[in-house]
Amino acid sequence: MNASNPENENRIIIEYCPGCRWLLRSAWMAQEILTTFEAEIHEVTLRPSKTETGRFTINFGKELIWCRKRNDGFPEIKTLKQLIRNKIAPDKDLGHIDR
Repeated sequence: MNASNPENENRIIIEYCPGCRWLLRSAWMAQEILTTFEAEIHEVTLRPSKTETGRFTINFGKELIWCRKRNDGFPEIKTLKQLIRNKIAPDKDLGHIDR
């Protein structure tokens, strides 16, 4: 693991709007993240938003790395994996994603 990120910060939180029915999308993204970064990520948490409808955010530790409203939509899985890789394991080869 990256020494600059202690294990308790190597977590991803996906917060989604349950009213918009984004649980399945969130779970699929969590599965993709865990499959790709199983050695680097401590946990992926799915959190239904209790405060804001239409919310879909992805945080790495305390840092917001994706916001559906800010970024005008959902991330492509390729983009999301590259964002996470750049934070946690910059030298990790993502195979065909990087080509």
